[in-house]
Amino acid sequence: MKTLNSLFVLTLTSAPAFAASGPFFSLNNTNFVVLIAFVLFVAVLVYLKVPGKVTGMLDGRAEGIQSELDEARALREEAQSILASYERKQKEVQELADKIVSSAKAEAKLAADQAKEDLKVSIERRIVGAEEQIASAQAAAVKEVRDTAVTVAIAAARDVIAGKMSAGDAADLIDSAIKDVSEKLH
Repeated sequence: MKTLNSLFVLTLTSAPAFAASGPFFSLNNTNFVVLIAFVLFVAVLVYLKVPGKVTGMLDGRAEGIQSELDEARALREEAQSILASYERKQKEVQELADKIVSSAKAEAKLAADQAKEDLKVSIERRIVGAEEQIASAQAAAVKEVRDTAVTVAIAAARDVIAGKMSAGDAADLIDSAIKDVSEKLH
């Protein structure tokens, strides 16, 4: 393969030399003049140290690229550390949020239990209050029935006593009742 490439290169470079007319080392031969001009041009470039300057410029550019790569690498590392820091902070915030949610659920359960207990106490108080009202109403009804019975009994006794008692007996009974009342009040 290498011999084929070198043969191809020789073919391309020798074709212009065979195309020229006359001897090759003559100033009348344009190819020879172009060759001399090219050699002089390369010599002037070497004399003015252009390859060193070009090499210096390329080296400077390579150093600049290397410094940019180093800076980019440093920025990448810094970005990765910042990303890791934010991921840690995000994990901490997520854990805190989970704790807050679980705490809120626990507090809500406690509040619901407390509300149920308060409701039971309130119902018990209302039941006791209703029972007291019922007892009070029952006592009032019993008192009213007694009062009515006493009133009826008094009326009946008065009618019986008035029908069977004489005027002298009535005066004695009144005196006796006044005496009893007087003793009980003093």
